[in-house]
Amino acid sequence: MLKFFFGLFLFIFFQLKPAIGLAFDTSDPSVSLLQNRISNNFSKKYCNAIQNGFSKDEAMKSAIVKTENIISFSYNPQKKWIEKNDLANQISLQVVNDCGWLFGLIGKEGVDYFKSYFLEIYEKTTPDKNFSR
Repeated sequence: MLKFFFGLFLFIFFQLKPAIGLAFDTSDPSVSLLQNRISNNFSKKYCNAIQNGFSKDEAMKSAIVKTENIISFSYNPQKKWIEKNDLANQISLQVVNDCGWLFGLIGKEGVDYFKSYFLEIYEKTTPDKNFSR
C-alpha cells in the first residue's frame, strides 16, 4: 500500500512540475539544405578523385578548392550561417558513407578520423578563408 501511495505521489508531482528538458537549437531549413548540397558536392568530388587514383591528400586539396570556389561565388545569403564544425561533420559522414570503404574508413571512428583530417588539410589549404563565408 505504501508503494502505491508513493507511486501516486510521484505521478502527481511530475504531472504538476514536469522535468526540464534540453532542446536542440533549430536551424533554418534552407541552411540545412545548403549544407547538405555542399557536403554532397564535396563528397562527389573527393570520391571521384580517389577512384581516379589521386592520393588522399591530393583528392582532399582538390575537393576543398573546387568546393570552396563554388561556395565563394554563390549568392546564397544562408552560407554565412553555416558552422565550420557542423559542415565538417556532415562532410565526413557523407564521404565515409559514399566511399570510406575504399580507404578503410567505416563507422564512427572513420567519421571522426576523416573530420579531423579534413579540418587539418582545410586549414593548410585555405588558411585565410572560412569555408562557408
